Amino acid sequence: MPKLIPAAERIVRARKLIQKARELPVPDGAGKYDITYIAGVKELLQQARDLVKFIPYTPTATPEMKEEVKKIFAEAEQAHRELLR
Repeated sequence: MPKLIPAAERIVRARKLIQKARELPVPDGAGKYDITYIAGVKELLQQARDLVKFIPYTPTATPEMKEEVKKIFAEAEQAHRELLR
């Protein structure tokens, strides 16, 4: 059975995944339009969203945690716009 990850740790990991997506090197050939680059960025951002998406629905989630989750979703969307558009 997989180990449960506390909500605070999930938030930290999600932020690290978003940062990792931003640090992903852009390939020389097609640049940011390279299909593997696009897939890598989208995968990392989706993993970040998936880590935190259920936190607001847990009974132990504080209002601060819920606000942090909203910020992570906004950060992921902003990173998507910056990196892929």
